[in-house]
Amino acid sequence: MPSQMAQQLLAPITQIADQRQKTEAYKGALQQILDSAQVDACKEFVSHMLSDDVPLVISRQLLLLYAQGVAKLPSATHVAVATASLEKLQPRVVSFEDSVVLLREELAAALEREEEWSKAAQVLSGIDLEGGGRAVEPGYRLRQNIKIAMLYLEDDDSVNAEMYIKKAAALISACKDEGLELQYKTCYARILDAKRRFLESALRYYELSSARPSPASSVQLDEADLSTALNAAITCTILAPAGPQRSRMLAALYKDERSSRLEVYPFLQKVYLERILDRPEVEAFAKGLKPHQVATLPGGGTVLDRAVVQHNLAAASRLYCNIGTDQLGGLLGVSAEAAEAIAADMVAEGRMAGSIDQVDQLIHFGAKVEVEALLRWDESIRAACGKVVDLLDSVAALGLAGAR
Repeated sequence: MPSQMAQQLLAPITQIADQRQKTEAYKGALQQILDSAQVDACKEFVSHMLSDDVPLVISRQLLLLYAQGVAKLPSATHVAVATASLEKLQPRVVSFEDSVVLLREELAAALEREEEWSKAAQVLSGIDLEGGGRAVEPGYRLRQNIKIAMLYLEDDDSVNAEMYIKKAAALISACKDEGLELQYKTCYARILDAKRRFLESALRYYELSSARPSPASSVQLDEADLSTALNAAITCTILAPAGPQRSRMLAALYKDERSSRLEVYPFLQKVYLERILDRPEVEAFAKGLKPHQVATLPGGGTVLDRAVVQHNLAAASRLYCNIGTDQLGGLLGVSAEAAEAIAADMVAEGRMAGSIDQVDQLIHFGAKVEVEALLRWDESIRAACGKVVDLLDSVAALGLAGAR
């Protein structure tokens, strides 16, 4: 049995009185145990190191060597051994913090290679970054918080990612590492994107697409990465709710000469020029979207459907002075009731100028003051007609109905 083999190796060493000889003997036993790559033998070694038979000064040294050796084991064995070792060490983490930190970092890296993103993030989050019994550099804390956030994002877990990027935000101001700053900004933009705060995300992506490290920096930005950030900015802007802020962002992206080199440029052009979007080109654009960008909303329809309907409604407001709700529904590909509700929301939120006549089932586009002026004109005509009627009644009462 592997555990018995480990016991047979370790038990005689406890009888050695000289500390140096004992340490060297444990090192030899450790190497044999690691070479065996047996999970039970490794667990037995950790248990022995935590026993009262081994002085703390020796166990600290040996467990640090053990953590370094475990990282060299085959991937599956490494994960199993490191996981079991952390369970045994956790109750005494204060005494063996360096070993625990190394085990967690290497285990997280192994899980990341296996694309177990959330598990890797959870392992890293077990490291005490607030200090504990050792001094923790702010740069290390910042790096780990960003790393954890990015791992959670790989599994589309924006909630946990945001929690750790907020911790990083408290440290970023003191950071002098341009590479970490770029990672932080990228992570924050992706979180905003995942939370469907598309306009804010677009601004962050656009800032990243224009990033230029200082000459003294070791950071090297590939043009492909900058193009990816610009493409993400365009995508998020198109998906953002229609309104003045979105229009300004569209203008900035459309006028950026780099945009014309991107595959998405023709679609951006139609959106910027406020032209009606056809279904085939919308479906082609949808192929490049991430899952959360085409997710179904609580009220039905996807994020993209909502963005396209609102865009086409805003485009229609440039073409028509007014339109019936039935015709608008046909234009947008929704029911008349849905078209009226969408228009009402956009008018109420100040994202489109206009008014709704529910009696005649008409939607009037244009400045609100113009509609109010028309209403005042109608009221003036109504008042004038009333006065004419009163005058005719007075004339008739005087018997002058036939007078010219």
